[in-house]
Amino acid sequence: MIAYGPVPSRRLGQSLGINNIPPKVCTYSCVYCQVGRTIDMQSERSTFYEPSDIVREVQDSVQKAVEADERIDYLTFVPDGEPTLDVHLGQEIELLQPLGRKIAVITNSSLITRPDVRDELTNADWVSLKLDAVREETWRRVNRPHRALDLEAVLDGILEFADAYTGQLATETMLVAGLNDSGGHAEEVADFLRELAPAKAYVSIPTRPPAEEWVRLPDEHAINRYYQILSAAVDGVEYLIGYEGNAFASTGNVAEDILSITAVHPMREEAVREVLDRANADWAAIQELIAQGHLIESEYEGHNYYLRRTSAQQKG
Repeated sequence: MIAYGPVPSRRLGQSLGINNIPPKVCTYSCVYCQVGRTIDMQSERSTFYEPSDIVREVQDSVQKAVEADERIDYLTFVPDGEPTLDVHLGQEIELLQPLGRKIAVITNSSLITRPDVRDELTNADWVSLKLDAVREETWRRVNRPHRALDLEAVLDGILEFADAYTGQLATETMLVAGLNDSGGHAEEVADFLRELAPAKAYVSIPTRPPAEEWVRLPDEHAINRYYQILSAAVDGVEYLIGYEGNAFASTGNVAEDILSITAVHPMREEAVREVLDRANADWAAIQELIAQGHLIESEYEGHNYYLRRTSAQQKG
């Protein structure tokens, strides 16, 4: 499923997601990733889908959303892996612009070292860059990058991109208890953000089931301390720690809706129930998807989540 949603985004309102990378191809294997461990780690850009196929699916999804009176604030590249690994990303952004919707890219920043990636991202209206650590040891423990990547080069690439970019630039720092949530780490990130000066600097925590079961949320004191340290350095610091809500879109086919969303966006039980209610369907539809092996149930932090089962999970 290349296009999915619209789904509620804590950053972008109602976002129609574009899944331009197959599961789970990435430059990182972050310990907190909601999509699970990286299956295929690579650092070179490749062709995954034909740009025309991506554009056609997005156009169809936009049309369905319009017909269903669903709002779309952004078309967002937020796939099952790292979006900038797609060698056609720049072309896809250009081909989607005639739809008249703002375009966002949420990237882990790993390939921002490349001039072609920086050039392509300048055409997006909103770009989010991951910044979980500026210390080498912490970066490797939290993000577990491809061996070919170099943190210093990534940080230099972020600064170079920011100098040329005229759209809305955001950063996102995901906090994991015991790894990067200390005051010392916050001071280091704050120093970098002071030089970068993004429009928004989000502080987030894993609100969905992570790749590694041992990942834990920072306590409220650590989160607040981190926020205060960053706020002393730059404007526009915001929490990104709350539940995003249940305003998921429905196209009428409840099984298709649930599976398309949960492929990249785990849903809390109450959100699933609201989609069912709007489609006049009952919980038996979910039980059938689970029985067929298409959907799995996962408990995290006291909430039940539903995720689409990947081919890797089926093999495992």
